[in-house]
Amino acid sequence: MKFSFILLTLLGLLATSRATLAGSLVVGDLVPVISAPDQNGKPFVSTNHYQFLLIATEMAAAKAANQKLAEQEAGFLELHHAAWLLDIHSMPAIARFFAFPKLRKYPQRIILVDRAEILAGFPAQAGRVTVVAVTPDQHIRNFSFWDPNATPLARCFP
Repeated sequence: MKFSFILLTLLGLLATSRATLAGSLVVGDLVPVISAPDQNGKPFVSTNHYQFLLIATEMAAAKAANQKLAEQEAGFLELHHAAWLLDIHSMPAIARFFAFPKLRKYPQRIILVDRAEILAGFPAQAGRVTVVAVTPDQHIRNFSFWDPNATPLARCFP
């Protein structure tokens, strides 16, 4: 009985890891539909009017990017047909308690993605924000990685 439980667990892990590897997004893939609330609780669903997705999966990069975005006028992201997505699935409840009120003060809309699988297929680099350029028919045109500590925000939108 114990052996079959271990075997089933190992098979499940193998299947999950293979699905994760197979699910990595590449240039030319269709952008998956992303649905999550923003920092004010308003629903967000990615649609065909976004040309860029900025995705932060690490807190340090997210904080630096939030600072750069806060320096811009409200509506800056909409002007560039961009959406700013924060991966918060691993943020502890106590951190959320303090972070969410602060996030509501930012002038840019911040999409709070709370499920790991939603952004799992997007590539990421340590200390950087993933920038996904999207074609009009919602395919991935390219990926780039923005270092908000060293690179101007304007370089995200060629």
